[in-house]
Amino acid sequence: MRRAELVTAVLLAAFSIYLMWKSTELNIGWVKHEGPGGGAWPFWLAAIMLVCNIWTIVNWVRRATPQSRSQDQFMDAHAIRMLLLVGGSVVALVAMVHVIGVYGSVPIFMLFYLRVLGRHGWVPTLVISGTAPVVIFFFFDVAMRIVLPKGYLEPLFYPLYDIFL
Repeated sequence: MRRAELVTAVLLAAFSIYLMWKSTELNIGWVKHEGPGGGAWPFWLAAIMLVCNIWTIVNWVRRATPQSRSQDQFMDAHAIRMLLLVGGSVVALVAMVHVIGVYGSVPIFMLFYLRVLGRHGWVPTLVISGTAPVVIFFFFDVAMRIVLPKGYLEPLFYPLYDIFL
């Protein structure tokens, strides 16, 4: 556990520095009469993340937290299995988005995630899996006017476009 905490903190600190560097490609200062520049929020959020990781490293050196003193194994067999299942299902979700779009892949992902991994009952699984794409559609496509990929399901949305867009 101790080594994993240090490795994670160092990797995230390096990622924070990378994000700060990439953010400077845009204006990170104040734009007169407009507000913060396009890179301001990513830069300062990455800076906060860097400070938090430095603090974690300091605590690791001082052995101030239970994780920094622990000699336990970082991940047991069950944790590795769950990591692979969740990671594999997210990869499958992303792959399905290109074929059946967000509105076809999200319910399938939610069904698997809630029923198989979460072991929830059928009623909450079906309710959440069924309402998630509806909420996503109204939030992104209707309210924010951000069209999400629909894949081969696009023709099913033509009547909804006529009504809401």
